[in-house]
Amino acid sequence: MGVATDTPESSDHGLSDFDLMGLALEEARLAGDQGEVPIGAVVVIDGKVVARRHNEREQSQDPTSHAELLAIRDAAAAVGSWRLENATVVVTLEPCTMCAGLMVNARVGRVVFGARSYENGACGSLYQLGSDPRLNHEFVTIADVRAEECSELLSTYFAGLR
Repeated sequence: MGVATDTPESSDHGLSDFDLMGLALEEARLAGDQGEVPIGAVVVIDGKVVARRHNEREQSQDPTSHAELLAIRDAAAAVGSWRLENATVVVTLEPCTMCAGLMVNARVGRVVFGARSYENGACGSLYQLGSDPRLNHEFVTIADVRAEECSELLSTYFAGLR
C-alpha cells in the first residue's frame, strides 16, 4: 500500500476528495482566524461528515490538539467505537508521526491530505506509517489534494508572523 497522488475520483463516501478538502480548508481558515496554525481536518464515515476540527494547540496549550487528532476523537465518539475502519480522514497538511500513529491505532481506512510536510510528514514524505507492514494496520493514503491551496494558506500564515 503506497501513497497515491491527487486522484479526482470520489471515494466510497460520495463526496469527492476535492470537495472534502474544501471543508478541511474551511476549518483551517477558522484556525488561522483564532491565531492557530491553519490546519483543518474532517472525518467521513459511510458518506456522512461525522467530525470537523482545526488545530487548537495555542488555545488549549495542549501539544496534542492537532486537527486530525481532535477530529478522530470526535468521530469515535459520534459512532461509539474507537475502530474507524470505514473512516476517511481528510487533512490540509500531511499528518505527523503522532497523528499517523493515531490513524493506525484507530484503524482508519483512508487518509487524504493536501500539502506535504517534508519536516514532519509521516504519510509519505519522511515516514510511511500508513503503509508499514510491520504495524498492525495499514491505510490507503491519497496525497496532494488541493496541495497548492493548502500550502498557500500555511505560507501566508507564517509570513504574517515574521
